[in-house]
Amino acid sequence: MEIQELNDLSPLRVFDESLGGGLGRGNLGVLVSRHGVGKTACLVHLATDKLLRGEHVIHVSFSGNVEHVINWYKEVFREVSEGRSLDDAASVYNNILSNRVVMNFSQENVTIEKVLSSLETLIKHGSFKADAILFDGYKLTIATEDDVKKIKQFAQSMNLEVWFSVSPVRADVVYDKYGVPNTMHKYVDLIDVLIGLIYNEERDKVVMTAVKAHGEMVEKPMGVSLDPKTMLISK
Repeated sequence: MEIQELNDLSPLRVFDESLGGGLGRGNLGVLVSRHGVGKTACLVHLATDKLLRGEHVIHVSFSGNVEHVINWYKEVFREVSEGRSLDDAASVYNNILSNRVVMNFSQENVTIEKVLSSLETLIKHGSFKADAILFDGYKLTIATEDDVKKIKQFAQSMNLEVWFSVSPVRADVVYDKYGVPNTMHKYVDLIDVLIGLIYNEERDKVVMTAVKAHGEMVEKPMGVSLDPKTMLISK
């Protein structure tokens, strides 16, 4: 299978369609759930889809384990390419690596201003024209609203989209039926897309619900789910 056909058949086309055409430049999107549901894998699948379509991605990890992130990319690409019998997969993977940068920061020790400054330097002076930035493991639920506004302003000024994977920090949080913790509520007006992930034992799938999409509280199924066996987004 050629890359174009792979992209056309990707479940990410359904994902984008459910959001009215995707997240879009200048916007913030959040994948949120309990710990261990598969948000990082979901984020990496989103990034891999972008890379296969020729886009440039910066993956910003706040977990302290860059090797873990890189291994996720290898595994997700392997599952995607083998599942569709992609032609010359090894060569394709090596080619898309030049369009991906992985960075690592400690949220406790580095201010968001420093993170954004480093990203701006890479994009403007490092000649890396990013289309999307993925904040993996960023503790959004304890960030200040001002910090989130700064990230939003950065996305708009740099004309790129920003995705977050978010798990709550506090142990006493209450989750709604979509897997969204109550500690997310105060940030809802600051983000453009909010997707809740929750494991459904009967279906053996991680159900994905678009809780908010571009200004509207829609609370609708996305037409895709996360397969706990492959950790890929699937129809």
